[in-house]
Amino acid sequence: MLQIIKTKFKYYWQLIKSLQTFLLLLTGITGFISSRCPYNSWELTLGLITSLFLAISGTTVYNMAYDRKIDALMERTKNRPIPSGKVSLKEAIILGTVLNVVGLAIGFWIMPLFGLVVFAGLFIDFIIYTVWLKQRSAWSIVWGGISGGMPILAGRVLGIGEIDFVGIFLALAILFWIPTHIMTFNMRHFEDYNNASIPTFASKYGFKSSRLIIAVSTIISAVAFSLGAFSLGITWGFIRVLIILATIAIGFAIVGIVYPSDKMNFRLFKIASINMILAMTIIILGSIYY
Repeated sequence: MLQIIKTKFKYYWQLIKSLQTFLLLLTGITGFISSRCPYNSWELTLGLITSLFLAISGTTVYNMAYDRKIDALMERTKNRPIPSGKVSLKEAIILGTVLNVVGLAIGFWIMPLFGLVVFAGLFIDFIIYTVWLKQRSAWSIVWGGISGGMPILAGRVLGIGEIDFVGIFLALAILFWIPTHIMTFNMRHFEDYNNASIPTFASKYGFKSSRLIIAVSTIISAVAFSLGAFSLGITWGFIRVLIILATIAIGFAIVGIVYPSDKMNFRLFKIASINMILAMTIIILGSIYY
């Protein structure tokens, strides 16, 4: 019995895409701490973490359930729990629903506006991005980026009680990081996406245009993080570090435009990811030691 439970937990853990979920959760925590609210309130902090973790996980499970047919067509995803038959569709839908309902209920209980922003992320990600646009338009990644920016905005909202320009800057930073993430994978697994008939920028506009968009998105994301930090009023020591990180990211982006290659694209993807994590860390530290 214990072994069955452990096995199920393993498959459920794969369904929530734990690395992606925890990265988005980190953005929500960053937005929360950036508000300099009393984040030493364990009840509020625990509520934020629990609500976001459950809602993000539930939305991811919904996405995995809906994408089961195209996942089965791609080499990279065919062994995921649902297309491989390790988890049934009904089981996944029940899991996703429980996670979403509990996560949203906690969110609305803590603060209605916070819950509304979390719900907006769920709706945009699953209904608009996954169900409506992902298999129809390469531009679906824009909506994927918007949904990706909701957790950090939600965290900020929970801390200050409203949507402000700092929250928007931080959400934009995540929004423009998402295309770098998605389009890099689109290009690395070009044949997989074609086999599944998923429209991508690489298939619709070519690799050259895609590399340019990746570079520009990386630059905008780095600048948005810097503007968000500057708007917060954190000390210049932290701002300088952010400027250095942004300069490095921009440098790689320019090199990617001048000397385009798949290897450089993936390096840019890793640099952009590291830059985002470090930028959030700096914003957290800068907000704490303000």
